[in-house]
Amino acid sequence: MPADIRTPLPRYVVAITGASGAMYGVRTVAALLERGCTVELLVSEFGRRLLRDELGDEAAVDRLLPYLESRYGAGVHQGALTLHSNRDLGATIASGSQPVRGMVIVPCSMKSLAGVAHGLSRNLVERAADVCLKERKPLVVVPRETPMSLPQLRNMVACAEAGAIVLPAMPAFYQRPRTLDDLADFLAGKILAVLGIEHDLYPAWTGRVEG
Repeated sequence: MPADIRTPLPRYVVAITGASGAMYGVRTVAALLERGCTVELLVSEFGRRLLRDELGDEAAVDRLLPYLESRYGAGVHQGALTLHSNRDLGATIASGSQPVRGMVIVPCSMKSLAGVAHGLSRNLVERAADVCLKERKPLVVVPRETPMSLPQLRNMVACAEAGAIVLPAMPAFYQRPRTLDDLADFLAGKILAVLGIEHDLYPAWTGRVEG
């Protein structure tokens, strides 16, 4: 009998695309890593630019893990991070045979939203999302756009009808956030909650506001 039998880490796909809200994406990645998950990371071409434009050069894709550790602590090493090319339609996560528990697109651009809504599978973000839908696994779509056009609204409805969870980047304020990180914590917590992952990223609503 093998001396070292380890349970595989739960695997989730996270895609960062070119909508404003890079902090939501990196906080979600960090939160999953802190909880011992394997994160299969996809970053679109404009998502790569987004990370650097909004978070700085230190958050570039090839430096992302050190950036996460510097910002959120050594707990991110509880999990594992694998980066995929968005052009690689032959990647493991392009197949429904892979034991992936779910996927999050955060933030989700309107272009990516349209691709998912219509099952285009033009790149790995869209293909991995399509796999989750066809395999009946959780797909969380986090659009960040305002105002929204009628085609964009219809694309969100199409995603929801296909089985996705549409979770707009709308942080709450009952927890009295004081920093942008508090807002990112809230949204990452909502994402983990709909994936069925326990967290303490924000306090549960008690029915009243203290003070």
